[in-house]
Amino acid sequence: MQRVGVFVCWCGNNIAGTVDVERVSEVAKDIPGVVYSTNYQYMCSEIGQNLLKDAIKEHNLDRVVVASCSPRMHETTFRNAAAKAGLNPYLVEIANIREHCSWVHKDKEQGTEKAIALVKAAVAKAILNAPLVSGESGVEKRALVIGGGIAGIQTALDIADAGFKVDIVEKQPSIGGKMAQLDKTFPTLDCSACILTPKMVDASMHPNITLHTYSEIEAVNGYVGNFTVSIKKKARYVDMDKCTGCGICVEKCPSRKAGNEFEENLTKRGAIYKAFAQAVPNVPVIDTTQCIKMATGKCGICEKLCMAKAIDFSQKDEIIEERYGAIVVATGYDLINLEKLGEYNYSHPNVITSLEFERLTNAAGPTHGKFLKPSDHTKPKKVVFVQCVGSRDTSDRGKPYCSKICCMYTAKHAMLLRDKYPDIEAYVFYIDVRTPGKNFDEFQRRAVEEYGVQYIKGMVGKVFPEGDKLMVNGVDALTGQTVVIDADMVVLAAATRAKDDAVALKRKLNISTDTNNFFTEAHPKLKPVETASAGIYLAGACQGPKDIPETVAQASAAAAKAIILLCKDKLVNNPCVSSVNTDLCSGCGQCAQMCPYDAISLKMTDIRDHGKVVRRLVATVNDALCQGCGGCTVSCRPGAIDLRGFSNKQIMAEVDAICRL
Repeated sequence: MQRVGVFVCWCGNNIAGTVDVERVSEVAKDIPGVVYSTNYQYMCSEIGQNLLKDAIKEHNLDRVVVASCSPRMHETTFRNAAAKAGLNPYLVEIANIREHCSWVHKDKEQGTEKAIALVKAAVAKAILNAPLVSGESGVEKRALVIGGGIAGIQTALDIADAGFKVDIVEKQPSIGGKMAQLDKTFPTLDCSACILTPKMVDASMHPNITLHTYSEIEAVNGYVGNFTVSIKKKARYVDMDKCTGCGICVEKCPSRKAGNEFEENLTKRGAIYKAFAQAVPNVPVIDTTQCIKMATGKCGICEKLCMAKAIDFSQKDEIIEERYGAIVVATGYDLINLEKLGEYNYSHPNVITSLEFERLTNAAGPTHGKFLKPSDHTKPKKVVFVQCVGSRDTSDRGKPYCSKICCMYTAKHAMLLRDKYPDIEAYVFYIDVRTPGKNFDEFQRRAVEEYGVQYIKGMVGKVFPEGDKLMVNGVDALTGQTVVIDADMVVLAAATRAKDDAVALKRKLNISTDTNNFFTEAHPKLKPVETASAGIYLAGACQGPKDIPETVAQASAAAAKAIILLCKDKLVNNPCVSSVNTDLCSGCGQCAQMCPYDAISLKMTDIRDHGKVVRRLVATVNDALCQGCGGCTVSCRPGAIDLRGFSNKQIMAEVDAICRL
């Protein structure tokens, strides 16, 4: 007969406020198999852990039940304490009486009764628990960073500086991301390129970093410490080893019909182009959809003029395969499509987005830093900035969340405009001003107090052209009066959104996204840069809206997690994985089809059938890949699969214990 010890935690007043912990521990003493029961204020504290360790030794306990908070919080804590007392850590069971009882029940009697039921269920399962031993697997000492924006660059540099090899895979022809498009950054108003360009160069020159630009992730297989990734390197039609970056081919290209993506389509680019002047690598790429040579077989001017003989129209897309120990996702964000928000009249040339404003004020932009109306290239007299365009919008046209960065960059835009052109009137329509960062509030106040920007609390209802003016109709929420401003330009702070390919990438990586397709962290407080798939981490705005300081901080955090992993020679695997009873397995493959981690495969195996050895197709589980989700156990019709530590017998014992109440 097993000897079970029950330990009930007060969690300060978190549990004790709505659960009678004394009564729970007293009732637990009468549960069959329980030989010791007590309660303590903070079981996770050093005193509480010592109490558990001493009780295991003094009362010869071979099973432990801790009634406390979620196992996501402190299961590892109590398992480690039990292990130090000589007990197998997987003989510890957690009854979650905080989230499931005290936090959901106001009535103390109800909370207490439910806590007793959960403790009884945990004891029933603990009695059937068996000792489990973790396996080991090796670690590939190389990291993959998906995305070459500031988040990806910072992550790669940190990992590389720690002495590990890193590959950056960037979809665009150059690294740099959205930050490369910015003119100034808040709250210091320093030059964005001056900060970013040295880091881009550092990444390209670092001996431990390999850049795979103009490339995409094709497939990801394997598990933590041993990922196998297929990378599609798209043909640039320019030999990167031969190209000197002279730019003659870009200059002389006769095909100039394509919108320049880096300039937010405010200008046209050639069929052969570099993303921007400081592009890394400093090598152009040929857009096959615009190239005359590719379409007709004629032209080829770039090839004729290239002294280095770097133009190569015979290049093909290439698939390379690499092995990695850790993966960091840093794919960034995009702005929402404003076509659905017709009230803002975005189709008008003088209604622009915040990113278009950045390019129009940038010295390297299409107007060489002169802020001019796109319609007639004259200087505007009145500019209206509209915040929360598509943000905090619960309709299907926008996004329900706050985009976080808009209040600050709108203040920055208004300040830059007034600083450069003091005679231009600047108005800002806002719902709320949100400035939660260090020196952010002071920065926004400067826009009003120092630069004379006029803030109007209210929403814009409509923007429509009237002659050469844009009539901005809004409501001042403080006075209730309608406001009409005859503006020359309107700048829309468009909501940020997840990348279009986020869903496709999450399927390749076996990670999750939220309802807005931002990648989801394993735990918002305890594991903010980790995902549910071990060895895969998140950095930057791919997880949700973030400013540059927060992005860089999270990038370094993700790098630290990856470095911790790569420093290990061996990884201890979770023993709570699926196991197959080959005698019952019919080889239907249903489990393999539903496994989200590709941990199950079908193999021909020798098994005993009525005393004879026969060869049959059965399911096998890769313990290193299995994450213990249990999905295969419910999909198995013959009931051949069990999850170690959560077997069908154990689950039914919990149900029976509750039903006997």
